[in-house]
Amino acid sequence: MELKQIATFCSPLKEKFGAPRQAGLAGSLRGRIVFEPAFRDANLLRGLEGFDMLWLIWGFSANRKAPAGQDEGGPVRATARPPRLGGNAAMGILATRSPYRPNPIGLSALKIIEIIPSGPQGPEIIVSGADLIDGTPIYDIKPYIPYADAFPTVRAGFVDDAPWQPLEVGFAPGVRCPAGLDREALIEVLSQDPRPQYQCGQDGRRYGLTFGDFNVRFSVSGKALTIESIGPEK
Repeated sequence: MELKQIATFCSPLKEKFGAPRQAGLAGSLRGRIVFEPAFRDANLLRGLEGFDMLWLIWGFSANRKAPAGQDEGGPVRATARPPRLGGNAAMGILATRSPYRPNPIGLSALKIIEIIPSGPQGPEIIVSGADLIDGTPIYDIKPYIPYADAFPTVRAGFVDDAPWQPLEVGFAPGVRCPAGLDREALIEVLSQDPRPQYQCGQDGRRYGLTFGDFNVRFSVSGKALTIESIGPEK
């Protein structure tokens, strides 16, 4: 089976740290789907303007190299520790949304904001709520169809028993959002607590997040996240 990259995702999130763990958690976060030269044909998108959402099939291109013994031909990673469970319980990899899968393929349902038939780089799609980082390869796009794709009353395993509580995001005295930074999207991203789960009890530790052209420094105490500084990306 050969997968062809048809597009690249452009996002203000430049690294895995800070990326939402699921699509839709940061609904204000916008991104662009820019097609590869061989797929810059507006006819490929004909009819998509009638849909509110789409599915993206993409690759976990930022995964770290697999541990020794788990490279190609080695044993498959069987379990993961979901953030929803605080990173304390192991679940089967196929019962989680872990990026470390037998095949590094992601699936996200995103809201369509705008379809641009002929941009500077050919057709583009503006979407919101993505959990993809900048530069992510996209392999396919499909329309989201509610009667076939939405099942809101079904069980969701351990997720049902472990509701997620977002952090309260605030700014340290004197800190302001500079022009060109999407304040609402930044707050939504940070409210999802980008810290590794094993560090969530380490209050006061400082972190840095690259968001667009800016470096955002923050700390967390309990359920409160404080943005301490926002400066140009170095």
